[in-house]
Amino acid sequence: MTRLFNDPAAFADEALEGFTAAHRRWVRSVTGGVVRAAGTPRGQVAVVIGGGSGHYPAFSGLVGRGLAHGAAVGNVFASPSARQIRSVARAAHAGAGVLLMYGNYAGDVLHFGQAAERLAGEGVDVRTFAVTDDISSAGPADTAQRRGIAGDLPVFKAAAAAAEEGLPLDEVLAVAAHANARTRSFGIAFSGCTLPGAGEPLFTVPEGRMAVGLGIHGEPGIGEEAVPTADEAARLLVGTLLKELPDGVSTPEGARAAVVLNGLGSVKYEELFVVYRTVAALLAEAGVEIVDPEVGELVTSFDMAGVSLTLTWLDDRLERLWRAPADTPAHRKGALGADETPTRTGAADDDSDDTPVPAASAASREAAATVLTALRAVADTVDRHAEELGRIDAVAGDGDHGIGMRRGSTAARRAAADALALGAGAGTLLTRAADAWADRAGGTSGALWGTVLRALGTALGDDDAPTAARVAAGVTEASAGVRRLGGAEVGDKTMVDVLVPFADTLAAAVTDGTPLTDAWDRAAHAAETAAAATAGLLPRKGRARPHAEKSLGTPDAGAHSLALITRAVHAVLRNDH
Repeated sequence: MTRLFNDPAAFADEALEGFTAAHRRWVRSVTGGVVRAAGTPRGQVAVVIGGGSGHYPAFSGLVGRGLAHGAAVGNVFASPSARQIRSVARAAHAGAGVLLMYGNYAGDVLHFGQAAERLAGEGVDVRTFAVTDDISSAGPADTAQRRGIAGDLPVFKAAAAAAEEGLPLDEVLAVAAHANARTRSFGIAFSGCTLPGAGEPLFTVPEGRMAVGLGIHGEPGIGEEAVPTADEAARLLVGTLLKELPDGVSTPEGARAAVVLNGLGSVKYEELFVVYRTVAALLAEAGVEIVDPEVGELVTSFDMAGVSLTLTWLDDRLERLWRAPADTPAHRKGALGADETPTRTGAADDDSDDTPVPAASAASREAAATVLTALRAVADTVDRHAEELGRIDAVAGDGDHGIGMRRGSTAARRAAADALALGAGAGTLLTRAADAWADRAGGTSGALWGTVLRALGTALGDDDAPTAARVAAGVTEASAGVRRLGGAEVGDKTMVDVLVPFADTLAAAVTDGTPLTDAWDRAAHAAETAAAATAGLLPRKGRARPHAEKSLGTPDAGAHSLALITRAVHAVLRNDH
């Protein structure tokens, strides 16, 4: 259990602040994360990594010479926002381009992809790469669907060492892809983790049992077995990984491998060493030469009791990169030469939104006040249902949907209030709320709700009083935008299953001449019906996909929260007329 915290909502920010204060020799703080204290050497590709808080030393602890040039750090178990990633990348960029690296989770894919688009629009040469090492999350035929766990370290290390050698961006990307293709991980856990402020763990394991193949956010594993001895755990980890050799490794005999035995939070170092003695013996029996093994906490999950084993099958080039020196707060290897003269490369650390509020008509400003009331109702609704949303999400996901929605809706409400005080119209108010929601919530829901609010803001604008037709058009564009961004369609058991019928029903009712309040009521009813129907669907997208059968009979958390929000907004519209 995480016992030492102040405000749970501020935990990630305060942890990063303390980390930076403790490690000024290596890092300095920038908006959204940290970069190397001395900056990126001019002309060197900047490797920027990132993900949610709660996994230390990933990600901030891996920033330093020989490893990452910067890390974007999101909220607890939530990806950093596109704005945070862009800020860190701009601060790390030294003229040779940026490689954005992260674990393969939906929220990270969305936010890092959006950040890359914005950086490219500013003239930065940028690439993205998602690590996919966890063999339990998808089969050998679907490796692109696998999530990234402790294999992050050897893949990040290979790319960063290639950048230190002065390779150009596309070659650094190729090294990352090669290292990822030869990296496999598998994990077990004996108890779940408890997030700051939560009264119970995200998941539990029956007494005397262990979860096999679970994810680092508490995603359910692929099964349960009796708690093993240390030697039995080692045999399970090694045996499972040796059953799936990557292309180019036809037999383990004579092969070389970087080995990472990773503690997930509560398994102590002495326990890890007991397990590792048998891991080393089993790999030696199989004919594997172990190269520079790492035993310790590399990618954690708060207080989760568990371990994972990672094997990166080396060739001459990957071995050189794995052995290359590194000096970071949490990972040090070899001896580096004299540091270059400190230089602050990249853009200035200023990613604040100081854009003046555009002029707006009186009618639009009046509508903005109604929009703010609606956003307050949204935040209140989410707050009341946050625990329920978390329980629904935990059935087959990681249980953080309520937390993320609460952070996002609260931030959107505050940004909207600030915008209204500055005289913003409805469009500007919504776009500022959109950015705040995406920035504060992170994760998949942050990106998608940012898309929803921005589409509405674009449709309403600041010039005229919103009409029913413009509202319906904005919701229709939001529906299309979410599908483009997330790749989900109706039937995949996501918020799209609610958003599409809501948008279609609203548009049809408005086209028939129904007043907005009544049209919204009809659409909200369609949303509620669709949300309930998701209980009968099997998920085909997101973290719940590998455990589809677990969610049968339970509605999708994102679909349910959207239905709740549509009804809350209807109450505001009804009271406004």
